[in-house]
Amino acid sequence: MARLPILTYPDPRLRTIAKPVADIDESITALVADMFETMYDARGIGLAATQVDRHVQVIVMDLSADADNPAPQVFINPTVTPLTDELAPYQEGCLSIPEVYDTIERPSRVRIEAMDDKGQKIDVEADGLLAVCIQHEMDHLNGKLFVDYLSTLKQARARDKVKKVLKARDKK
Repeated sequence: MARLPILTYPDPRLRTIAKPVADIDESITALVADMFETMYDARGIGLAATQVDRHVQVIVMDLSADADNPAPQVFINPTVTPLTDELAPYQEGCLSIPEVYDTIERPSRVRIEAMDDKGQKIDVEADGLLAVCIQHEMDHLNGKLFVDYLSTLKQARARDKVKKVLKARDKK
């Protein structure tokens, strides 16, 4: 396993639309393992392959609050369908947009259809954090970022904040 570099906003590669996975082979299994290592190292709860410059439809997540009891989830070739018109606000952040957080409204209940890393079909209804996280990660696979939902002014502030964060990291 290897930690992969995470692309940061406004890197244009984050706008690449991911292609479906044709076959869950050793390269996809290795990618999933590397993505989990990368996500855990960065202390994230979700990561899309696009964020590590791999443009295939793969998402990894772990929404467990207890590091001693991880609950890893893999979604390959996911589709997400809203089950309600009701929107729920949620404070979002992103490993590709470090230290930037804002409230985004998304459908409160969704249906997730995908495959896991063993090729088993997934078909679940989700609400709460799972619904928010899967929609956020799906946006990545479609070349969209959570800051795209914000005003132009807030987007500019996000770019400035990321520059400062990266400059501070480089000094370390």
